[in-house]
Amino acid sequence: MTSSDRGQTVTQPDTADTTETGQGGAGRPGTDTATRPAGIRRAIRVISRPEPWKRGPVLAALALLLGLLMLLHAKIPNRIGGLGSLTETFLPWFGLFVPPLLATALWRRSASAVAALLLPVMVWLNLFGGLLGDKSHAGGDLTVASHNVGADNRDPAGTARDLAASGADVLALEELTPEARGTYEKGLAKTYPHHTVQGTVGLWSKLPLSDTRPVDTEMDAGPLGDTKPAAVKMTYNRALRTTVATDKGPLAVYVAHLGSVRVTPRTGFWTDSRDRNARALAKAVAAERNDRVVLLGDLNGTMDDRALAGVTSRLDSVQDTAGDGFGFTWPATFPVARIDQILVRGVRPVSSWVLPATGSDHLPVAAGISW
Repeated sequence: MTSSDRGQTVTQPDTADTTETGQGGAGRPGTDTATRPAGIRRAIRVISRPEPWKRGPVLAALALLLGLLMLLHAKIPNRIGGLGSLTETFLPWFGLFVPPLLATALWRRSASAVAALLLPVMVWLNLFGGLLGDKSHAGGDLTVASHNVGADNRDPAGTARDLAASGADVLALEELTPEARGTYEKGLAKTYPHHTVQGTVGLWSKLPLSDTRPVDTEMDAGPLGDTKPAAVKMTYNRALRTTVATDKGPLAVYVAHLGSVRVTPRTGFWTDSRDRNARALAKAVAAERNDRVVLLGDLNGTMDDRALAGVTSRLDSVQDTAGDGFGFTWPATFPVARIDQILVRGVRPVSSWVLPATGSDHLPVAAGISW
């Protein structure tokens, strides 16, 4: 082998090493050329394969059905056992189906199911995303509160003390019983010099009241109700209207306790009396001449329930406008729905919150309003 050949032999490996170093350097961790596109290329390769899109057709179908159920909830008929209202009562909780579906889709490596889940996620965020943040502000000209104190409340005196300490200027109570009425009147008298009780609902106020009257929410259905004396009807009256004299002018305040809803094997989600009461209450609110109105009470329905559309189309929810979260109120031990409401018209909600539990199966609610 000549010296020239030996030189070539030495030179060729050097050239090869230089080339390999250039190629290998591109694949080393930390170099921009490799790390940036590697993950993207891998994801594109996985997605572009037909297998991930063919996996999990049942999961994809379930995801789409979930999204369509939330999107078209208003189209679900109520004729079939009140199914529409039942769905709308627990509508926010349908979002809990998304995480297990997503986990299963990832486990199955189903691209079609993951893509289908975008529909329920977007629908849920559109419906309830605005409730996730805190929209409350400090201040307010008037604080109002409402509480279904519960007919089976074993500690009405303690409930009265808690409510008196709530700081509310105007306090509405629902489901008052003849036995407990005196206890509430005694426990709240010092804080609230003005009050009225109309049947099973009452209003306590630090400000003077006037033009107080019961509101007929058609508790009696049919001609038989017309034959009953007014004194008898008053014993189970569940709504009132009064005027609160504020330093900003008169404020019309309604207190209402709409009919109960029940789930039975024969009727399903039974809401007949609640729906009838809601329609009557909507008529009363529509006829109200005062521009400033506050409705306090247990409406036995959420703001998504179509049965309350006559009311919610005329009044705004303080929780939706100025609350923090969903503000669930029932049942008190583990709240799953907000059926205790504060609705307003002509005033500005500043804050809305849920008060601590009392001896009732409902949680009290409060709000700050301003002019």
